[in-house]
Amino acid sequence: MAAGTNKIDANRMAEAIQKIAKEHLDLETLETRKSDRLDFTDQAVWSIRAALEAAYQAGAASKK
Repeated sequence: MAAGTNKIDANRMAEAIQKIAKEHLDLETLETRKSDRLDFTDQAVWSIRAALEAAYQAGAASKK
């Protein structure tokens, strides 16, 4: 495995996580903003389930 491969995989994973957070959880960012109003959100269980399913599918697709 090349030295840069882990960094590429980490970048790809971070992009996938950010996309899932935005699409399924309606989160602008996953960065800490040091504000309760911005860092804590209410989420419906079906949104969380959809996000987890998307993450599982992304992981499965990355192994192909």
